[in-house]
Amino acid sequence: MKKLEQLYEGKAKKVFATDDPEIVLVDYKDDATAGNGAKKGTIRGKGVINNRVTNSLMKMLETKGIPTHFVEEISERETLVKKVTIVPLEVIVRNVAAGSLAKRLGLPEGTKLKSTVLEYCYKDDALGDPMVNEYHIAAIEAATKAELDIIASYSFKINEILTAYLKDVNIELIDFKLEYGRLADGTIVLADEISPDTCRFWDSITHQHLDKDLFRRDLGGEEEAYQEVMKRLLGE
Repeated sequence: MKKLEQLYEGKAKKVFATDDPEIVLVDYKDDATAGNGAKKGTIRGKGVINNRVTNSLMKMLETKGIPTHFVEEISERETLVKKVTIVPLEVIVRNVAAGSLAKRLGLPEGTKLKSTVLEYCYKDDALGDPMVNEYHIAAIEAATKAELDIIASYSFKINEILTAYLKDVNIELIDFKLEYGRLADGTIVLADEISPDTCRFWDSITHQHLDKDLFRRDLGGEEEAYQEVMKRLLGE
């Protein structure tokens, strides 16, 4: 499949058209940002790791009944995916209090939540991706009630599947961000990525961070942590 003009460049990926109008090519970058782009840097090898980890997890989720945009990995950094219109919501699934939730509710980081929390943020960097609820989402027509029901259902199911899957490699799934897209026929599918960039992964035994918080909080060791996630998930 031929790679054509660049359609979009985000903080972590570039998207290119292909000679199939229903398929685009995603190229993962090593660029790292935090605080809605306020902090910028590079995590060497991040693009390769995020591409390969995402594809591995999406293929696994497909076998469990979660539809995704994944089509084919064509190189260490490049993947073909179905062209979607992104639903302008970040869907955050939380199992343990960390990051903004811990600050917002005054909970010690690491507090196990009594039930899984689902949050929505409106995707708009200029506004700082503000948190919204179902009423806001309906009012601004970001998604229909039927679409939001599907998104919530998939998100809880993904959480169950990933929590069990990661437990086998001694990774605790603290929280994570998902994005969804609409295919041309309106079908909702999982899009974007599932990686140490978009998930809080802690070592189940030591509680060591294996994710972007190492970069976000200037803790160091992020390159090694990302490599460790890939090693545990892909055996390399």
